[in-house]
Amino acid sequence: MFFKQYAAAKLFGQQMQFDWLRRREFITLFGGAAAWPIEARAQQPAMPVVGFLESRRLDAVVDRLRGFHRGLKDAGFVEGDNVAIVYRWAENQIDRLPELANELVRRRVAVIAMGGGLPVVLAATAATKTIPIVATFAEDPTKIGIVASLARPGGNVTGVNFLTAELVTKQLQLLHELVPQATRLVVLVNPANPTSQTTLKDMEAAARAIGIHIQSVPVGTGAEIDMAFAGFASERPDALFVPVDPFFNSRRVQFAQWTAHHRIPAVYAAREFPEAGGLMSYGSDIANAYHQVGVYTGRILKGAKPAELPVVQSTKLELVINRQTAKILGLEVPPTLLAHADEVIE
Repeated sequence: MFFKQYAAAKLFGQQMQFDWLRRREFITLFGGAAAWPIEARAQQPAMPVVGFLESRRLDAVVDRLRGFHRGLKDAGFVEGDNVAIVYRWAENQIDRLPELANELVRRRVAVIAMGGGLPVVLAATAATKTIPIVATFAEDPTKIGIVASLARPGGNVTGVNFLTAELVTKQLQLLHELVPQATRLVVLVNPANPTSQTTLKDMEAAARAIGIHIQSVPVGTGAEIDMAFAGFASERPDALFVPVDPFFNSRRVQFAQWTAHHRIPAVYAAREFPEAGGLMSYGSDIANAYHQVGVYTGRILKGAKPAELPVVQSTKLELVINRQTAKILGLEVPPTLLAHADEVIE
C-alpha cells in the first residue's frame, strides 16, 4: 500500500513539474510583464503616469493624439512599455473640465499634457500649481497670464503656441484672394471660448483694410450651428470664417455639409476641415504641435523643469485647399493660390 501511494505521489509530482515546464515555455514564447513571476514583477520600477486632458472626444483628435505619441516616443517613452497614460475626455462639455483635472491631480500623475483650448489650461492650472503641465495655446500665453515669459515660463506650465489667433489677417487675405467679390463676411463666435473676442477684434481690423463688412454670429452647440445656417437661407453671406475653436473642430463635418448646401465659401484654421469637405484652411500644423507636447512631456519625465522649458512657437504653417469643394461651390481657384498650397485635395 505504501509503495502504491509513493508511486502515485511521484507520478503526480512529475505531472506537476511537466505542467510547470509547459507554463514556462508559454511565458517564454508570449512573454510580457503580466506573466512574469511575482518576485520578478516586484523588482520592476513603477511606470510614470501621464495625465492627458482634452475638451473633446477621442474621435475628434485622433491625428493629434498620434502626434503626441510620436513625440513621447522620440523622447524615449512608449505607452504601455515604460509610461502609462490616463485619459480624460470632456466630450465638449466644458463644465466637466475642472473635475476631470482634479481627478488627474488625485491620481498624482507625473505630468498633465493637454489639448482643446484655453478652458482646458485654465482648469488644469486651477487644479494644481505643482504638477508640470504641457499645453497647447492658440495665442500668446503671456497675454493671458499663463506664463511669465515665452523664454522662461517660470511656473509649472509650458507648451506650444501654434499661433492660430495671430493668423487671422492672413486667413482673411487668402479668402479675399479666392473670393475677391465678397463684401459681407460672417464670423462664427463660440461664447464659451475666452479667446473668441480677441480673434473677432483682429478680424475686424483686417477686414476694414480690404473693404469687407463683418457680422459675428454666436454659436455654442450643434443645434445653434443649424439655426445659424437656417438664417443664412434668407440672408446669405458672401463668405464664412470659422476661427480656431475645439468645439468647431469637432463639428467640422456639419460645417462642410451646411456650407455645401448653401454654397457658402468658408475658410478655416485647421486642415481637418478641408479634409472633411470644407473649402480651405490656413494655420499651423497642429499635429506637429502635439508632437512637441509629447517631446516636452518626455523631457519632463526625465527631469526637466517646465519653468525652464521655453514655450515653443509653432513655425510650420500649411495652406490646404479642397479643389473638389471649390468646384461644387462654383469657384475657380487662382493658379497663384494653388501654387502656394501645401496640399490640394482633388
